Amino acid sequence: MDEITSPKKHTEPTLLDQLKVVIAKKVERQNVFIEVPERPGVKLLVSPNLTQTQIRSWQKQSGSESQKGLDSSKFACTVVGHATKGFYLHGEEVLQDDQWPMTFASKPILEMTGCDKAIPDAVQKFFGIDAHVEAAALAIIDACGFGDTIQAEATENPTKN
Repeated sequence: MDEITSPKKHTEPTLLDQLKVVIAKKVERQNVFIEVPERPGVKLLVSPNLTQTQIRSWQKQSGSESQKGLDSSKFACTVVGHATKGFYLHGEEVLQDDQWPMTFASKPILEMTGCDKAIPDAVQKFFGIDAHVEAAALAIIDACGFGDTIQAEATENPTKN
């Protein structure tokens, strides 16, 4: 057969090719803002890309396996402290003198709060109310997808008639 009479090769990507492209992409959620209720105009930029391994490790660090049990305030501070990627005031990012975003471990935050330790001390002092730290941690965990509902439907196979 010559080129004119030979069948053309299928050049469109197959469903398998398309699935490979979809699966090759990194799954990552966009950062979200968390308000600090008693600090008007202040928001934290947080990453909702926390893993189950991180959450479990922070629970252990917060005493989940001790006789006293989980210190929910310490756990909340740990989640908020590690997830925070920046501080915003009236919609504008507050940067350090070197123009880098701040975290709770940044010198200006430690100085503002009068704390030596970012977690849990600076986080607690920054929020001012333990219940708000815990609410922020729950919002971050929800944003991670731990509270998502995934629908399951009983359907017939659409390829079978």
